Amino acid sequence: MLRFCPVLLVLMLASSGANVVVQRDAQFDVTYDDTVTSDNQTIYSYNHTVSRNKTEGVRVSVELLSESAPSPVLFVVRQKQAVLSFQVPLILRGLYQRKYQYTQLGRTLCQPPTKAVAETQFFFVDVSTLSSAGVQYQLRVSRVDRFTLQTDKKFSFNATPSQPQFFRYVFPEGVDTVIVKVNSQKNFPCSVMSIQDIQCPVYDLDNNVAFIGMYQTMTTTAAITVQRKDFPSNSFYVVVVVKTEDEACGGSLRFYPLLPDELLDAGNRSKTLDVIVSPAINSEVYVMGMLFCLGIFLSFYLLTFLMACVENKRYDAVFEMIMTRISEAATNSLASADGNYGYIERSLESVGRSRHESLSSVEEDDYDTLADIDSDKNIVRTKKFLCVSDLARKDKRILSKKYQIYFWNIATIAVFYALPVIQLVITYQTVVNVTGNQDICYYNFLCAHPLGALSSFNNILSNLGYVLLGLLFLLIVLQRDILHNRALERNENTALECGIPKHFGLYYAMGTALMMEGLLSACYHVCPNYTNFQFDTSFMYMIAGLCMLKLYQKRHPDINASAYSAYACLAAVIFFSVLGVVFGKGNTAFWIIFSVIHILATLLLSTQLYYMGRWRLDSGILRRMLNVIYTDCIRQCSGPMYIDRMVLLVMGNIVNWSLAAYGLIKRPNDFASYLLAIAICNLLLYFAFYIIMKLRSGERIQCLALVCILFTAVVWGFALFFFFQGLSTWQKTPAESREHNRECILLSFFDDHDIWHFLSSIAMFGSFLVLLTMDDDLDTVQRDKIYVF
Repeated sequence: MLRFCPVLLVLMLASSGANVVVQRDAQFDVTYDDTVTSDNQTIYSYNHTVSRNKTEGVRVSVELLSESAPSPVLFVVRQKQAVLSFQVPLILRGLYQRKYQYTQLGRTLCQPPTKAVAETQFFFVDVSTLSSAGVQYQLRVSRVDRFTLQTDKKFSFNATPSQPQFFRYVFPEGVDTVIVKVNSQKNFPCSVMSIQDIQCPVYDLDNNVAFIGMYQTMTTTAAITVQRKDFPSNSFYVVVVVKTEDEACGGSLRFYPLLPDELLDAGNRSKTLDVIVSPAINSEVYVMGMLFCLGIFLSFYLLTFLMACVENKRYDAVFEMIMTRISEAATNSLASADGNYGYIERSLESVGRSRHESLSSVEEDDYDTLADIDSDKNIVRTKKFLCVSDLARKDKRILSKKYQIYFWNIATIAVFYALPVIQLVITYQTVVNVTGNQDICYYNFLCAHPLGALSSFNNILSNLGYVLLGLLFLLIVLQRDILHNRALERNENTALECGIPKHFGLYYAMGTALMMEGLLSACYHVCPNYTNFQFDTSFMYMIAGLCMLKLYQKRHPDINASAYSAYACLAAVIFFSVLGVVFGKGNTAFWIIFSVIHILATLLLSTQLYYMGRWRLDSGILRRMLNVIYTDCIRQCSGPMYIDRMVLLVMGNIVNWSLAAYGLIKRPNDFASYLLAIAICNLLLYFAFYIIMKLRSGERIQCLALVCILFTAVVWGFALFFFFQGLSTWQKTPAESREHNRECILLSFFDDHDIWHFLSSIAMFGSFLVLLTMDDDLDTVQRDKIYVF
């Protein structure tokens, strides 16, 4: 017997001076009531048959019957290749080192593997104490009837902090991945579910359950996807531990006086749980999911190609008809035109030369092409009814270079933004894989399909639509850009003097932003949590801002903001987004400062828009504002000169002031989404104003643009429905977030949030097409007949 005695037991015997050792042959499922003192030690000897093909669980249950004892009772369980020791009462520590004691314990013994078909193994339970007074205890060793979990069969059990439970699962043939789900009807007490390899010891207490394996806290739901390749023995333990306190799961913090030696009563912390292990999806489902994702978005490429072919044929037919008529007219008037031909030829040559000179490489800042920069543009902009020709007086080449800066700047921003983001999320994923801490990332664990090192490949794959559709939009813009340049080379009047001035730099920036939104959203979903949520929203702010700038540029090409000032403003928005995520929760000072800045920015922008850029933002702005209020509103009480602009700006101020008041009163936890809502509300308001004013001005919306508007509105509606399903939320604890987790709903591979990715990428692409095509009806209208609004 001494060959089984561990060093710990020898030291205990030497220190306690025990001189009486009693060994009993004990039986399973028999309760032993006994007393132990420092002068005697009892050893209970058990034996059981271990089979290689059958795993049997053994559970040791102990209860301290004496109300108080000066020293705890030490239980040491000696097995083949393993030792388990614990004391009664058990002391577990909580937050702020608060101590809880438990007088009832239950521990399941680990099962060392055996090579023999069947063998008899002995194990011993040694009971000792350093207390000179007798301590009464109760001991019972029993077999666990259902120690091995069966596939797709639910098993119910109870657990407490001092009575954890664990069970074994063996991978069946043909199953490489399973999902372990643990559920409970009660939110609290807070629990931990852990997946551990088959080894001894099993870490099944609150203070050591996080030492190895994968683990996650839970209230009502926990789910971990387990792969066979991670477990050489083709099996693993499912360990469930009830925590001593509930703070990790979002429970309230109970107040206790901080006395260093005080032992707190843990109360009734029993929890009933269900565990079920189900096979995960196979490789065929992965392939189907990827083909489905590619098929959806490549179909847009095919549709665009077909429409481009039809459009080119129609364009070539119209162009050929025009050239035929010109040729016929030239033939009929050849004789009479001989005298004038030389003059026309010289005139065309002169026009071409002057045009070439005007398109030379110059910068907008070098000079202003208006006749009188200090007076003429101000006079023009004070007209009651402005036309596009009034605000399209600068050289086209200069403006094109100005707006191309939007594209090059956002491309530069994208590179420098994306590289550290990718590095950071790779680090996050590595930490999750190494530590096994499943609370770091807020996945929908019931529909998180791993691939390689990635824990939730489906959430990353579904962002492919942003990238592919962003690239498709760039190709569409490139085609329009090429056709427009060809028209300019042919000196077509429609390209030179008709329609909304075509500058494609902002379109290129929008397409690039959509692609970056997909990349950064994919990075965020590698490990979604509150510290990297701004990765998912940064380029959403960019997209909203660029769309508003493009709407404004359509009718105000000469006075639109430069790329530098626009991106500086967007950088300020992202800066506040980060501050709001970090400091905004419950911080009154932050919300007051942000609301004041929001309102002031709204007023300044309104003034700038109303006066068409003629209002200087300098130290004298307050004096001029008071002067305008006095002269126009008090002294003369005259109405606004620009009624339409005033209506838009009044509505915009009402909306923004309301949003500022809502934020100040409610202080939403998700500040980034609140900020995005402000941007989207302003974009929708301006877009609605643009459409209304377009129709009021007698313009019409062509069939293609109308189809895009209706299609995009419907898709946005469905997309928002899936967005608000809320499958996880980093505003709560990881355990509370998992209460919102749901099963996959599409091809057993994609969840509601993946569908949001699909639909929102399509909706954004459709929105861009609306901006691109909504003014196609003006391509043959002279610019001095197109109104500014």
